[in-house]
Amino acid sequence: MNCIFKGLRNWVGIQLLFFSIFSYSQTIENKLPIVIIDPGHGGTDSGAISKRGLKEKDVVFRIATEMVQSQNNTYHNFEIYLTRAGDSLISLKDRTVLANTLKADLFISLHCNHSENNKASGLEVYVHNQNGMYLRSSIATAFYLGKGLSQALHSEYRGVKFANFQVLRDTSMHMKSILIELGFLSNELDVRIFSKSKNLEFIAKSLLQIITKILEL
Repeated sequence: MNCIFKGLRNWVGIQLLFFSIFSYSQTIENKLPIVIIDPGHGGTDSGAISKRGLKEKDVVFRIATEMVQSQNNTYHNFEIYLTRAGDSLISLKDRTVLANTLKADLFISLHCNHSENNKASGLEVYVHNQNGMYLRSSIATAFYLGKGLSQALHSEYRGVKFANFQVLRDTSMHMKSILIELGFLSNELDVRIFSKSKNLEFIAKSLLQIITKILEL
């Protein structure tokens, strides 16, 4: 399926129809919290690439789709929508339009890091520092998710940081919004972890468990 949309006029309607495949069907009377999972990059934008050729876009998309699969197999008290459904390049603006149109409760953008220092490793989470009603809850969510996931993965926790990333800037006034760097594709140990399907499945399931706890707070 071609997921590269050429205009916002038709984009919203098409996306809402398409992404309904990835979530539980809910009635208006029984609306569940909505979580947007944004697998970074895609298509011609590979993101970071390891020396082995492992691409960031593939790692984060695999984790996102594993989250959907686990969500379908094990009930969680929220809906999941993905910002892309394949190896396609969706603009940053369109990703945030989806989140804002759905009036999501939580936006999580998944990424992998890269550094000139090949010993750099660990997990870090970003929020936007716009002084809105969701700033404090976004910081708390970032800390809870980052700390919890790093403990589950036995990886270094590099903390919560502020950044002016567009996907955060355009969503942070409307919902809890974070961007997570799951590890470094410049680090050989992290690459080995991301290269194994069972590890990506574990990351996906860990994210679901932590998100469930966050939404219960």
